[in-house]
Amino acid sequence: MTVPFPRRRLTAALQVAAALAAAVLLVACGGGTSTEDSGQGGQISHVHGLGVNPADNAVYIATHHGLFRIEQGTARLVGEARDDFMGFTVAGPNMFLASGHPAPGAGGPSNVGLIESTDAGTTWHQRSLAGQADFHALDYAHGTVYGYDATAATLRTSTDKTTWDRRARIAAADVVASPADLTSVLASTERGVAASTDGGRSFAPPRSSAVQVFLAWPAMTTLYGVDRAGTLSMSADTGATWTRISAIPGGQPQAFTAVDAHHLLAATTDGIYESRDAGVTFARLLPLATD
Repeated sequence: MTVPFPRRRLTAALQVAAALAAAVLLVACGGGTSTEDSGQGGQISHVHGLGVNPADNAVYIATHHGLFRIEQGTARLVGEARDDFMGFTVAGPNMFLASGHPAPGAGGPSNVGLIESTDAGTTWHQRSLAGQADFHALDYAHGTVYGYDATAATLRTSTDKTTWDRRARIAAADVVASPADLTSVLASTERGVAASTDGGRSFAPPRSSAVQVFLAWPAMTTLYGVDRAGTLSMSADTGATWTRISAIPGGQPQAFTAVDAHHLLAATTDGIYESRDAGVTFARLLPLATD
């Protein structure tokens, strides 16, 4: 049985989670832009999200200055948008969902709400909540969008990308939905990973004190977590216990995702890294610019 996140702890929890999120953001935005601003390839920085497009199997990188695709070891700008993609997920072949802020001079509200691309990021279309929501975490499962709105510290869900249901208010750095059912949602908090069994309407207190910044849930008994130091761990019981796998190379983490139970992607201080053996080893796909 789940219980709502205790209201008496929420203000303090929000402060701690905000500090944790700020620390991650500082890491993500700590490098120089190198050739990122030219869009002609080379090194990039300020990574907020990662994904693989099933249509072309290419790795896509959501950054502070636009969306990039890795092509033959080089990062190439996708389309013309230079928006700050704070939240990003691949929802299907050529179908991407994102949130964040418009590029300087682009106009529009400071928070773009939910935007969608159906051509692998070449163009983007406004779907909902422009000026209202800033999703720092997005997940798509079972035809449902799960978005963590950082402006209100609230989980929102939508089945049509237009109308939204407000779920629990919880201080979280990341949220993921179960790959197996509609009712299970996990949130990384300052006390550990909190679990919901009612679709995110309420969360039980964490069963483990292990704090994870990033989560990925590619299979029901395979939950990955990455802490602030870049330690990769796995849980087979939705976060009740954790087993250390490895240390992701390259310093502090900026972004993390699991394409499937064996294929993992991570952005750290100095590069984009890939694992094909469930995180035991990582190879660098692309260097990132650093100061």
